[in-house]
Amino acid sequence: MQLSHAVDCISPFLQNKMTDETPPNSTSTSRFTPSWASKGTDSREEHSKGAMGRPSNPLMGRSRWRRLSSKASGEDILALHDLDPAMNSKMHLVNNAINEIGWTRYHTKLFFLNGFGYAVDSLILLLQSVIAGPAYREFGNRGYEKGLTIAVYSGMLIGALFWGLGADIVGRRYAFNISLLVCSLSAIIAGGMPNWASLGFFVSLIGFGGGGNLVLDTTVFLEYLPGSKQWLLTLMAAWWGLGQAIAGFIAWGFLVPARWNCASVDTCTMANNMGWRYVMFTSGALVFVLSILRVTIIRLKETPKYLLGMGEDAKVVETLQYLAEKYNRPCSLTLNQLGACGLVTGTHSKNRFSVEETMVHLRGLFATPKIAVSTVMIWLSWAMVGLAYPLFYVFLPSYLEARGASLDMSQFDIWRNYALTNISSIFGPLLAGWLCNLPFLGRRYTMLIGGFMTAAFFLGYTWVRTAAQDVGISCAIAFSLNIYYGTLYAYTPEVLPSAHRATGNGIAVACNRIMGILSAVIATVADTSTVVPIYICVGLLAAMGVVAALFPFEPYGRRSS
Repeated sequence: MQLSHAVDCISPFLQNKMTDETPPNSTSTSRFTPSWASKGTDSREEHSKGAMGRPSNPLMGRSRWRRLSSKASGEDILALHDLDPAMNSKMHLVNNAINEIGWTRYHTKLFFLNGFGYAVDSLILLLQSVIAGPAYREFGNRGYEKGLTIAVYSGMLIGALFWGLGADIVGRRYAFNISLLVCSLSAIIAGGMPNWASLGFFVSLIGFGGGGNLVLDTTVFLEYLPGSKQWLLTLMAAWWGLGQAIAGFIAWGFLVPARWNCASVDTCTMANNMGWRYVMFTSGALVFVLSILRVTIIRLKETPKYLLGMGEDAKVVETLQYLAEKYNRPCSLTLNQLGACGLVTGTHSKNRFSVEETMVHLRGLFATPKIAVSTVMIWLSWAMVGLAYPLFYVFLPSYLEARGASLDMSQFDIWRNYALTNISSIFGPLLAGWLCNLPFLGRRYTMLIGGFMTAAFFLGYTWVRTAAQDVGISCAIAFSLNIYYGTLYAYTPEVLPSAHRATGNGIAVACNRIMGILSAVIATVADTSTVVPIYICVGLLAAMGVVAALFPFEPYGRRSS
């Protein structure tokens, strides 16, 4: 490697060391020539940079310079120097370029369209639970009663693994665009099914699409985010609560009127029990519109960090320069800088469509002892919350009945309370987004707070005796659990290596779904009137908080690798 090229690769690291040594109005000559400079575009002179990456135009001002060299403009989360120095160096350059471009309207579109995906995931996960009762009644109470729960969790399990690994092999864009469409079409078709088995099949397809969508929403958004905006991943989980609220309102509208809901198995037919079908048709149509908007509005380009792992340096520069030019932002990244860092190795096998490719991505999640511990602890956390939350609500009705709680409510009251509970879940991630950006808390201690708060409210359910107490505690649980859940959703992709991020994220979600299936099986064989399962759930939630506090990596003030 020529000395001049080596300097090109190393100098971005040096500039972070000199953040406080070079004045923001430095007038030094630029070392790097942006691609647009060769076109003779004088209008971009305002973006020229000083020798150490400082703005040479005094009009940019001190505040603008400080934002570019903020706390999240320095160290990357994963120190891979000993593993792949070339990948580490290139990732640092790309993160610098993304920070240099900053927040644009493109990021705003991503926030909303990825947020829609979050909302869809929570909506479809709840669909099977809200329609299971009336659908099972229409089909004569024949078949496995928990069949839809098993179906949706199985679909999401397979979807998370399939789309997650696929996104690391063939790219984020295809899975991002297709998975939501699979959800919508499956939901619409499911609404017309004539029996329990066929309904279960299409519910599993809904889960299959949703499982992949959930993995890709955070991954795609993160890989375009400036480091100082990564806290928005946590805030984005508010869309999850919005999706739950939408599901609650749709159910409230169609499952309450008597003309759409039969009263007993003996008199139940398709004609007098259309409520649950209308829920599926409405939800499917809504998701279909969102899937079309996702393709037409954003026109997603492949993420630069995925392209970097593929060795597509030219496309990385092209993508980032495209964003910079479209939104009139600076971007000093050049192909020569990336090329000077050497060749990236170990992110893919020679044959991308092979077992060896899968093993490459799995090994990448255990590349160093610290990364391996982080990966295992993340998967454990997803498994614990995947068991604790659904298991609690499986056992709760029988437990309350056995303890003499008076919860006699009309269908209107049931679905009103359901909507109120889901609305409450929107505000948990809003608080979490603020908490995780506090330097003395960060992501880890925000999850600790969320886990302990939820455990306390779960324990409070042992004193519930009235409907008012029930809805109050339910709202509190929905709020506090989403502090934990929202932060975990964001933390997971932040600390995974970019080349293997979707695979690791997919396996994490799969662990969650396996436990969801297990909770449904436990409900059919265990005594649901005892208090023991509730205490087990409380213990799991508290343990989740402790595990989070012990995570090896803290993303606050650092950039995803």
